[in-house]
Amino acid sequence: MNNVLIIDDYELGEARAIVTAFGSERFGFVVTPNVDHVIRHYNDSEFRALYAQASYVFLDSHFLANVIGMLKRRRHRVSPGSDLTAEVLSSVMKPNDAAVMVGGSAGQAQELRERFGLRALRHIDPPMNFIHDEAAVECCLRAIEESSPFRFCFLAIGSPQQEIIAQKLKERGVARGLALCIGASINFITGVEKRAPPWIRKSGFEWLFRLVQNPKRLAKRYLVRGPRIFMLLPHIELRLRRPVAVPREVLTMSGTPAITAVTGSHS
Repeated sequence: MNNVLIIDDYELGEARAIVTAFGSERFGFVVTPNVDHVIRHYNDSEFRALYAQASYVFLDSHFLANVIGMLKRRRHRVSPGSDLTAEVLSSVMKPNDAAVMVGGSAGQAQELRERFGLRALRHIDPPMNFIHDEAAVECCLRAIEESSPFRFCFLAIGSPQQEIIAQKLKERGVARGLALCIGASINFITGVEKRAPPWIRKSGFEWLFRLVQNPKRLAKRYLVRGPRIFMLLPHIELRLRRPVAVPREVLTMSGTPAITAVTGSHS
């Protein structure tokens, strides 16, 4: 079993610069692993294969970064998926940028259009559990491809559904643009779910805040599955890399010091 999870080691501002520079001439997708994803990556070879095809893997979890820092004395930069999504919507996208939101409600899509001035945001709402219906999956893929080229495709359909769709889009080779696997990010941005205050997030206890907010839905994830990470950590290697060459002017525009660009890329 390959227990190496390769992480693109960037802070939020750097990650924002990287996705800003991606463009719509090719297709790629972003994943942001949290504790639950790391556990799934260890146990599920199909999930590992999906992650291996991602263009960028940004660490989502301050909790995981803090635990690894204490146990292994190694710093991991964190770029939470919800924060990255909010940054893209508020400071990266322009009004006429083509974008697709898969999942969420029509009301949420309209709220994003109005709040961020997104005139070219298309909403695709696949049915519940559609990933097990071949015809429904095909319908979703075609709808996304019809919206291509797009600047961003926000896949808000939960894991591993969103990663499966992203990988299928890559395999088919029709869509162009960057897909972000964003989980519940739209719920946080539109207020459907309450986000923990910044100090709680950075402390690594956002999971506890979410558990208190919705214990019925999240108890199994955080109290049954989550603690397994402590048994698995000795067997998991998070291998860090910084392979993306980010244009100096993009880093400067993003408010990130222009000293992190290195050669190479990953696709």
